Amino acid sequence: MDDEKQQARQALYLMACSRFFEERIDSYFREKRMHGTTHLSIGQEASQAGLTMSLRDGDWIVPTHRHHGVTLCRGTDMAAMESEMFGSRYGICKGLGGSMHMTDVAHWNAGSSAVVASGVPIAMGLAFALKQKGEGNLAVAIFGDGATSRGTVHECMNMASVWKLPLLFYLENNGYGMSASVHDAVSTDTIAKRAEGYQMAWDQCDGNDFEAVHCAASKACSYIRSTGKPYFLEVRTYRENGHSKSDACVYRTREEEEAWKKKDPIIGFIESGRLTSEEAEKTLGDARKAVDEADRKALATKDEHLSLAEAFSYVYEPSVIMGVEPASLHHGTYREAIREALDEEMSRDPKVFLWGEDIGRYGGCFGVTGDLYRKHPAQVLETPVCEESFTGMAVGASMLGIRPVVEIMYGDFCTLASDPLINHAAKIRFMSAGQLSCPMVLRAPMGSGTGHGSQHTQSLEGMFAAIPGLVVVAPSTPKDAKALLKSAVRSGNPVLYFEHKLLYGLEGDIADASYVMPIGKADIKKEGSEVTLVCYSKAVCTCLEAAKQLEMQGVDAEVLDLCSLRPMDSAAVLSSVRKTGRIVMVQNSTAFGNYGSAVISLVTGDAQTFPLLKAHPILLGGKECPIPFSKELEAEMVPSVSDVVDAVRSLL
Repeated sequence: MDDEKQQARQALYLMACSRFFEERIDSYFREKRMHGTTHLSIGQEASQAGLTMSLRDGDWIVPTHRHHGVTLCRGTDMAAMESEMFGSRYGICKGLGGSMHMTDVAHWNAGSSAVVASGVPIAMGLAFALKQKGEGNLAVAIFGDGATSRGTVHECMNMASVWKLPLLFYLENNGYGMSASVHDAVSTDTIAKRAEGYQMAWDQCDGNDFEAVHCAASKACSYIRSTGKPYFLEVRTYRENGHSKSDACVYRTREEEEAWKKKDPIIGFIESGRLTSEEAEKTLGDARKAVDEADRKALATKDEHLSLAEAFSYVYEPSVIMGVEPASLHHGTYREAIREALDEEMSRDPKVFLWGEDIGRYGGCFGVTGDLYRKHPAQVLETPVCEESFTGMAVGASMLGIRPVVEIMYGDFCTLASDPLINHAAKIRFMSAGQLSCPMVLRAPMGSGTGHGSQHTQSLEGMFAAIPGLVVVAPSTPKDAKALLKSAVRSGNPVLYFEHKLLYGLEGDIADASYVMPIGKADIKKEGSEVTLVCYSKAVCTCLEAAKQLEMQGVDAEVLDLCSLRPMDSAAVLSSVRKTGRIVMVQNSTAFGNYGSAVISLVTGDAQTFPLLKAHPILLGGKECPIPFSKELEAEMVPSVSDVVDAVRSLL
């Protein structure tokens, strides 16, 4: 009986804290004392308390942007939460996340996602990492009814079932995806029943009844712990407030709202008689005092913010990788160099995993992975065709110490993985104020010249290099390919590793296992004094051949291989251009709005370098056209050796 009383007090206390906290927050936003926006969950308190009270220490959650209740129910300090919404340095994420993005590693909260459904693959990654640890913990993907229309939810349901991951799909069905009624947007009356199509156990319950939620969630968690398999639980509830602070709820009737208020989870809990009226009043009073005390603390420091320099320090994990000279060299291809790096890194660290499509017996679309699956059967994992979800899984797994290397079959398909890369991998360290990092690698072949047409031959590196928080590398030689990939795997940041398809067969020196290259350092492939050719990836081969022809014409060109696009080795670029007085930037991606423009801008915007220019800078890029299938036309799409030679001659 005492245990039941204690549980009842805790449940009411958590629900009341959530209600009083959000009412306080709502008043501050209405008074414009808080900046931005917020998404309240008043009316959904039972679904939050019932879930969290079913979890153990070490079970992780990935909430949605409507997360205040589940966050404080999981144990996060309310003063730190309110401070976060004031943008204070004393916030749970030091004011960098705000209302929609709160991470609390100390209480196993991997951070709320403000992109509908995109937290689900992150939770799947956490579940993968927890399975590897083998300690019986699980991850919870929390999402709303609107999210169930997104493909990534279905991809994750399939993959979690196939891989047997300890993941709870926790659907808070509050009847509306923003303003769209679930009756108009979803093709079934029982969303949870869709789990049957993925061979997954499921259940649903009254989300406004704490006891029903707690029983259903406890049952789900017990099932996951005992079987290791995923589970889908739908709780039906209702948000009494609008979607956000500016929502007047014109899409629903006042009669509907009144009907649901009669099912208010807190009132219903009190009327259930689990506590006496005196016990309930005391518990409510305790909750009110706790919210008031948190408010007092937050108000006292609400105007103390991080400096811009302090904020910048959270964008990237500091690099600890130093260049090591090779003890020996051997001959091989670019493809073999990548395979060697993967082999050595998986052998060195059992937390390094390689996953992607057709990387097992098939050996990878371009034969890069070869027979690695034989040597590392537990670390080379083939995935279903679901780029967004298995990339998001890599982001989530990396948060708990796994070092995933994701292979995307063609670089063009990185667009399918752009959400987890841009909205999560690039931002998790920043939004969490350093609580989490994302040490993952995404490998992708890019570039034209293979006759694969417009959707398989793009060079999209410039698009991703524009995103703060991502690291982008594009090696040009077998030696660099191996050394940069080893550095990327060991990096504490998300690294996009682009491999040009025409380089796979390139032969050259490959270093031994000890050699790594520092990320962010350019390499002078040929020294010169009259013009600097700045390039990367396949364009390095073009520039080196052009430099040979120029040399026969009496022109001494320097070829600077950037190696890393982000971070760019600005010092190396400026130093070379100051020496030669001329620059031609060469890239295979289109020139308009792309990477080379940043290089030219760097040179012309530098006060010490600009006066030393002897001629105007030139940017040579791909044609402003999708890559055609025709072999002859395809060859004309990217800068040729003669294009580079002509450009240099024009400067002289």
